[in-house]
Amino acid sequence: QVQLVESGGGLVQAGGSLRLSCTASGRNFSTLRMGWFRQAPGKEREFVAAMNRNGDKIYHADSVKGRFAMSRDSAKNTVYLQMNNLKPEDTAVYSCAADARRVGDYPVLFQYEYGYWGQGTQVTVSS
Repeated sequence: QVQLVESGGGLVQAGGSLRLSCTASGRNFSTLRMGWFRQAPGKEREFVAAMNRNGDKIYHADSVKGRFAMSRDSAKNTVYLQMNNLKPEDTAVYSCAADARRVGDYPVLFQYEYGYWGQGTQVTVSS
């Protein structure tokens, strides 16, 4: 089992920044592929960013490319999502996810492939 705990959400004005953290436990962190997703009110959950096990391949959704950056600190079993130049449309519950399967080392883009999810953290961007 993998447990994921997110933190770092909050209320910020448009143009501001936040950094989300997701700490994993219960499994060797180096065996996990990690991802960030978000769900806005009344909308389906959507992909934000994903990273392979090595951390050398990272994909970001087009909607956040150039503003958000996913990273990891393996010593802390933690992945981060640095969010800059936030916009009101970024308002959502952000969740991290982990895939423990050993089926390749590419970033996982589809939520159905993730077996473990955090509880989510609310990000609200005011205009």
